[in-house]
Amino acid sequence: MASGGGTKAVVAALSANLSIAVMKFLAFALTASSSMLAEAIHSVADSGNQVLLLIGGRRSRKQADREHPFGYGRERYMYAFIVSIVLFSVGGLFALFEAWEKFKDPHGIEGAWWWVPLAVLVGAIIAEGLSFRTAIKESAHDRGDQSWVAFIRNAKKPELPVILLEDFGALIGLVFALFGVSLTLVTGNGIWDAAGTAMIGLLLVVIAAVLAIETSSLLLGESATKADVAKIEAAIASDGTRVIHLRTMHLGPEELLVGAKISVARGASGAEIARSIDDAEARIRGAVPTARVIYLEPDIQRVDPS
Repeated sequence: MASGGGTKAVVAALSANLSIAVMKFLAFALTASSSMLAEAIHSVADSGNQVLLLIGGRRSRKQADREHPFGYGRERYMYAFIVSIVLFSVGGLFALFEAWEKFKDPHGIEGAWWWVPLAVLVGAIIAEGLSFRTAIKESAHDRGDQSWVAFIRNAKKPELPVILLEDFGALIGLVFALFGVSLTLVTGNGIWDAAGTAMIGLLLVVIAAVLAIETSSLLLGESATKADVAKIEAAIASDGTRVIHLRTMHLGPEELLVGAKISVARGASGAEIARSIDDAEARIRGAVPTARVIYLEPDIQRVDPS
């Protein structure tokens, strides 16, 4: 994965989720709590998602070839989109199904192991909190002065927004599970356990929908940020060259395609035009280093821009 911060956040989340999943399955086996089963499946789904992100990051580093001349950078977007599908189906829909089954046959949490779910949930909240803190720390540089909502909507690197949403969802889901399990223990009514499971399912469905919308936009091909577009235009125009039109598209998180039609002086020789294009490309790369693939089309200045 090209983003070191993204890799660190993914690995931290994977380590937390694997250990948490084992504890949740143990708690479910001892108590038959549907909230614990929903949370255990949620952790399994999250662990699988983090493996998918790591695979996508590795595959995106493959060199461009004849079949894929612009490289494999979008592998990261594709695997992030698959994550949203897994979270929706394995996490959200399973939790909703389990909640429905529990509503039909509610039963309390009985036996000597009643305290296990509470201990597991508290421990999981601590572990997920540490993972979430790592994701926040690793996102700080890329986020800049954006709000967290704007960062998730505008980020071109899919790993950090995915981990942020997963960890945030995991923490909220654990609170829902703690709510359901605690009230079930107090009242002896399994309806509360079912309610906590249903809230977990709805939460995961919403998060999956947000991830699907954002990653599908990246898959379709998003332009550079407004700031980078302005830098590219300014770099081209810095020697008096006029930008007739400009198009940009992300080939991957750290690879930008730039296509533009630029003005050249009437009567300029082929050598002068070639030199002008080479100079403009160098200025663009200096202003926006992620502009790796640049195509500039020269055109004669027909209208005086003044």
